[in-house]
Amino acid sequence: MEKAPINRLQPGVFVTLSGVGWLSHPFLFSEFRITSQKQIQALRLMGLSEIDWDPARSTATPLSEKSDKTEEEDFGATALAGMLDDKRSRIERVRQKREQFARQEREYEKDTALAADVLKSVVSRPVEAHAQAKSLVGRLVTGLIGVENEVIHLVHSKNKETGLVFHSVNVMVLSLLLGKAMKLSEEEMKCLGLGALLHDIGKSEVPPRILRAASRTPPEEDFYRAHIGYGIKAVAGMRDLPVAAKNIIACHHESWDGSGFPNRLAAEKIPKLARIAAITNRYDNLCNPFDLTQAKTPAEAVSHLFKKESKHFDAEALQFFVKTLGIYPPGSFVSLSNGAVGLVIETNPADILHPLLMLHDPDIPRNEAILLDLRDTDLTVASAVNPKNLPLNVVEYLAPRGRVDYYVEGAD
Repeated sequence: MEKAPINRLQPGVFVTLSGVGWLSHPFLFSEFRITSQKQIQALRLMGLSEIDWDPARSTATPLSEKSDKTEEEDFGATALAGMLDDKRSRIERVRQKREQFARQEREYEKDTALAADVLKSVVSRPVEAHAQAKSLVGRLVTGLIGVENEVIHLVHSKNKETGLVFHSVNVMVLSLLLGKAMKLSEEEMKCLGLGALLHDIGKSEVPPRILRAASRTPPEEDFYRAHIGYGIKAVAGMRDLPVAAKNIIACHHESWDGSGFPNRLAAEKIPKLARIAAITNRYDNLCNPFDLTQAKTPAEAVSHLFKKESKHFDAEALQFFVKTLGIYPPGSFVSLSNGAVGLVIETNPADILHPLLMLHDPDIPRNEAILLDLRDTDLTVASAVNPKNLPLNVVEYLAPRGRVDYYVEGAD
């Protein structure tokens, strides 16, 4: 870093205000490349005589001494006041968004606990479990129907003992989002939610070492595949469970090209709702495998499904899924045009290139981290980034528990 007088700054010079509290200056970032005279004016009105600048990140250098000009005194302090007002307004919007996220997190925790009760009591108390499941799914479906912009909320929470519960909730929510995008009827949505929630119920009968195995012997693979049959047996006591929901349990591993199991069904022979759950189940398994070191980023998982596994899935449903999650799905680490790193929190369906981000800034505590809607700035996403290529402190700041879960805010 070098020092430069304020009156020699020009657009292209990269400056830092790291010594000034974030709330004490009007800029969104404490480090940025100057793009306008308005920014220089604001720096001058802050009372600064000089500032740190970084030659390596600058596209221009400060003006030479001979370029100094005597300028008429500028009485436009209102420009600085206006920028500060804009920043305070932005902070208030962030506060409101955080309150919304807090509500969603409370709902997520409540509904995950309910899902855990359902999955534990399917065999022992099937009638009660069915009623609880219908209540949970019905509330989520009611919250989704008629809502223009889905809220996919990242919850950074992982309990090693309830991996099946988190996976089941993820698949249920993602399936409902996809079903909504495909304009399913309310009745279809309810069947989809029930089947997706229960799709892996049979895995409770499979030894964990087989479930977690990176590779399986033929007998182990047969045991693993038997979770389909165990699942159908587990829900036998739910006598009013719709056939469409049961078929999700039975067919979520069938493949469009006929290579799936257990019945090697193909194309249109695979029940419609099972085709949807097949996509969301595979997506969440790519993002949240048992071995988290093998996890793909959401952006990588979407790309993998579309480019390498598309033959296994209903093409129309897969296209809707990609469109629903966006180019940079929630949970994607991204690098911005100014070099900042962020985590996608929410997509904007009407503007998929400008999502809502949580930004990494070591000078700001994580619980006060900046939430930035790219629609409000001239910044752009430069690229998606694999967290394996980021410093550990950045990853822990943005996603401290390493797992991606998705949640939809339902009806109040």
